[in-house]
Amino acid sequence: MTTTPTQQLSDAGLSIWLDDLSRQRLSSGSLQKLIDQKNVVGVTTNPSIFQAAITSSTDYDDAITAQAAAGASVEETIFELTTTDVADACDLFAPIAAVTEGVDGRVSIEVDPRLAWDTEGTIAEAKNLHAKVNKDNVLIKIPATREGLPAISAVLAAGISVNVTLIFSLARYRAVIDAFQSGMKRAMENGHDLSKIHSVASFFVSRVDTEIDQRLDAIGTDEAKALKGKAGLANARIAYHVYEELFSTERWAVLAAAGARPQRPLWASTGVKDPAYPDTLYVTELVAAGVVNTMPEKTLDATFDHGIVTGDTIAGTYEEASVVLSSLRNLGITYNEVVDQLESEGLNKFVASWNDLLSDVESALTAARNAA
Repeated sequence: MTTTPTQQLSDAGLSIWLDDLSRQRLSSGSLQKLIDQKNVVGVTTNPSIFQAAITSSTDYDDAITAQAAAGASVEETIFELTTTDVADACDLFAPIAAVTEGVDGRVSIEVDPRLAWDTEGTIAEAKNLHAKVNKDNVLIKIPATREGLPAISAVLAAGISVNVTLIFSLARYRAVIDAFQSGMKRAMENGHDLSKIHSVASFFVSRVDTEIDQRLDAIGTDEAKALKGKAGLANARIAYHVYEELFSTERWAVLAAAGARPQRPLWASTGVKDPAYPDTLYVTELVAAGVVNTMPEKTLDATFDHGIVTGDTIAGTYEEASVVLSSLRNLGITYNEVVDQLESEGLNKFVASWNDLLSDVESALTAARNAA
């Protein structure tokens, strides 16, 4: 019996989440169609996605006009617009959340990116977002900055499910898992039902290749060129090895016995940036049971159309992946420098998108007030 590649991914234990959301997707039924036809079982958002959604359509005009009439600030207006979309998406995915006991059917919303270096501000914003959306299947996204790590623990300790985002380095991923397990221990001590608290760790993939490939091109040797397009997969595969290691400890066993579910690895930034590479590279080469792959629609469509799914493509790759990273180091490419740069660039991009959104919505509010 023939099945689609996205069904084959689901059968292999991989959850497909769409990396996009807009009011138009909800009202037109296009998101429901992706659920029905392409095995989408969750959604992630980020500041860039909301900036594009709100500023490139008229779908939010009436809501902005209503906010202007109510005297809302620009921050209050954006908070209202984004949480409304996420709450509506949570309702759409509620049946999936029910069937999977909350493992899937998840919709993520990120804290204001300007708070990425503010622990207490992140905690407060995460609690505000969670209370406003008020849906069991929402995930609050917190960047994996050094300041974000204690916020992750505190938010989990309050019984709130978390999507940890912008993870690039293996060392930071270990710190994220530590923050997750610390938070779950505190949640248990606070009397929360651990089985109701969910988390994913969003490990970014394609941006690693984009940066390292530039450095390899600058080196220009045959040895350097042979390593192009390999760093992103190698980094992610070793991250999965870290996941296996740290969720096989006695520390985790105690939490699991109390009902805790593991923090699932989520592959983010899975759209291919270099047209020389297969457009399904960061999907079909990162298949394992229990992981999430959040895809832009272009990548989802490519996978559905011609993805070749061969089962688990992570098991047995760790030695080869380690050789790739060692070879990069031998060429003078400094891993920590690369991942630190990528984290900084990722945060700055989200802050820039947020500032653009603030500016555009402020202009729309002013126009609405002047027209009233």
